[in-house]
Amino acid sequence: MRSVSPRALACGGAGLVLLLLSLIPVLGLEQGTAAAKTAVYLLLLLAAVLALVLLRRQGTERLLLALLPVGLALFLRAAMLHYVSSDYTIFLSQWMNAFRNNGGFAAIKLPIGNYNVPYLYFLAAISYLPVPDLYLIKLFSVFFDVVLAWGGLRLVNHFTGKNSPQPLLCFCLLLLLPTVMLNGAYWGQCDSLYTGLVLHALTCALERRGGCSAALLGLAFSFKLQTVFILPLWAALWLAGRVRLRTLLLFPAAYAATCVPALLLGKPLADILGVYVGQTQEGAGSLNYNCASFYSFLPYGAQVEEGPWARAGILAAFLLVLLVLVLLLVFRSRISDAALLTAGLLLAVGVPFLLPYMHDRYFYLADVLTVAAACTLPGRIPPAVLTQLASLSAYFVYFRQRYTLILNLGGKTYTMLGESLLILAALVFLFCLLVLDLRQAAGGKRPRSSS
Repeated sequence: MRSVSPRALACGGAGLVLLLLSLIPVLGLEQGTAAAKTAVYLLLLLAAVLALVLLRRQGTERLLLALLPVGLALFLRAAMLHYVSSDYTIFLSQWMNAFRNNGGFAAIKLPIGNYNVPYLYFLAAISYLPVPDLYLIKLFSVFFDVVLAWGGLRLVNHFTGKNSPQPLLCFCLLLLLPTVMLNGAYWGQCDSLYTGLVLHALTCALERRGGCSAALLGLAFSFKLQTVFILPLWAALWLAGRVRLRTLLLFPAAYAATCVPALLLGKPLADILGVYVGQTQEGAGSLNYNCASFYSFLPYGAQVEEGPWARAGILAAFLLVLLVLVLLLVFRSRISDAALLTAGLLLAVGVPFLLPYMHDRYFYLADVLTVAAACTLPGRIPPAVLTQLASLSAYFVYFRQRYTLILNLGGKTYTMLGESLLILAALVFLFCLLVLDLRQAAGGKRPRSSS
């Protein structure tokens, strides 16, 4: 039996200590009884166990090494659970009260909230539990943080192989990525749900498991409309022969399956299908909600006609998608997996950059996917750094309620211009990478892949 290095033992011991120390911030939480706090701590430990179970095939040495970042990730999340955001106070807490006062699952039929039904099932389920809603909502996202990190591991493993340390590195980096930690454990948002499913869907597609890929993508879409940022990539995957056209029908089938329980509980079909339509209409009023987008190039307080500017952004996003698909169509006979991944990055970064009405956390998918790509292929680190800096700055704008970098140019004020320039630089970089990937594929120089 191969011996374990002292370094691995030290990392494993330090990780266990951090998991034990996570009890301290949990016991200091303001809400809930001692029993409720104990339940919160046990759920945190369960998330750590899930992470280690998913890593069991990495071997004892690597498992012990990973225990340190896993323990640190859970300790930091425990320290974030106390924060109560205005989003929770104004929206989620009110929705929870509605479920609790109207019979839990029996309230599914009521017009509660503006999230799609899979997330409402979760809210209805926790309305029966004697643990503060704030912590359960955050812990749900924490569990999907682990699922997301596992998706990154699987994606990187597809390119590098099982013996490479890069998949495990990606797993640990994603668990500790600032925007991932802040999104769920601090803010109480649930972007890890759809993003984790997208990572697994993309990996399945590259592994030529088209049915599984389409079904997972449908589930991702059922949780969050932001799945559409990368949805056109599946047209490219079909062009490249990674998925078959008939298997793509599992996308609407999976989405429809998530609606069935709500229909059986009496929720009108129009209410279910109208959720995303309502979300798009809610954006009207401001072209940009503190997002590093194209609209940040407009001076602060500029009086512009919203309709034409919004349509221009939508058209620009459509043209970007069309350009990516045309490039892949031209080289469809020899599209490499590396080119498909770069195309996905380009869409995840470029579409929210160009669309109107984007919010501060809408680069979450781009944050995660660029980090996974940076662990996978050479030359992908700059987009990951640029995207994370811009996205993290937008988070701080929300938390601090003031802009990070205000620029005064030509007598005019720009509030998010610096962040938008970072995203624009990442976008240009990724476009050049895509062209290079396609040229290499056309020349027969295919990057290493396990496929």
